Amino acid sequence: MSDAPPAVPTTLAFTAPLAFTATLAFTAPLDAAAVLGNLRAHAIPGAEIVDGERHMRLVATASGPALVTIEVTSDAVLATIDGDGAGDGDGAGIDGPATVTPSGEPLLQLLRRWLDLDQDPAAIVAALGDDPVVGSLVRARPGLRVLGSIDPFETATMTVLGQQVSLAAARTFGGRLLAAFGVPGPGGLTVFPEPGVLAAAGPDAIRQAVGLTGARARSLHSLAAAVADGMPLDGSGGASEFRSSLLALPGIGPWTADYLGVRVLGDRDGFVPGDLVLRKALGARLGREITAQEAEAASEAWRPYRAHALLQLWTNAAYAP
Repeated sequence: MSDAPPAVPTTLAFTAPLAFTATLAFTAPLDAAAVLGNLRAHAIPGAEIVDGERHMRLVATASGPALVTIEVTSDAVLATIDGDGAGDGDGAGIDGPATVTPSGEPLLQLLRRWLDLDQDPAAIVAALGDDPVVGSLVRARPGLRVLGSIDPFETATMTVLGQQVSLAAARTFGGRLLAAFGVPGPGGLTVFPEPGVLAAAGPDAIRQAVGLTGARARSLHSLAAAVADGMPLDGSGGASEFRSSLLALPGIGPWTADYLGVRVLGDRDGFVPGDLVLRKALGARLGREITAQEAEAASEAWRPYRAHALLQLWTNAAYAP
């Protein structure tokens, strides 16, 4: 894992409610269907809504949760921010400025990182387009974006819930966790539980509320307790410390740490060689079964865009171009 810069603040330091709309620029092409499909596949019931071309969720700020609506098309990405929750996600009820004030810039930067809008598709095509394994995928889908993270603890929690189960099962677990330990927020959505709330609840309460195994509940509780005690998830200590801190927790192995390096740190050279879907997709391209070690070796040819090659293989496994 490369030493990526700190990725996502835990809480954005806004001192007053924000209300504005902004167009988020990007370099075309943008595969809007894939972006929305990825958001939909990871959306937590009760915390996020994906409706057509719109995605709604809450973002933590110093003034409380802000309702954020993202509209994604291949031509434009529009962000509507409702800092006091008075709107309904389509801009109605927002009386704030139409242009972004300086206090809103950190939120827009967070949204850009989340949707990978600063990616240069041409550079990736130039680097990977002729690769014998992933080149045809890159040329067919040059507009794929590597999904980042809005909330590091939320992403880490959902990743633990997703260990060795399908995305659908992980979303079900996430919805139960939210219902049991979240609090009502703007827009009819629920605020994801804070680390301290889950730490105080204890592993038994988490297990019973979510329907987890005892081991998985203990892993989730250990993560929450560590973050509540000050373990950073923003990469402020560097990528190596980020990974080693995660691996020191019970039930968190290389798959989880590697995946969070891609999602939370925004490490575009990150890779998850132990992922079963990746290995099956890569094996299908190579015509044989692939071990994690072989996947890692194959990925050397894709530096410094291994995360994009990973996404291409994952996407191809979900639906053929």
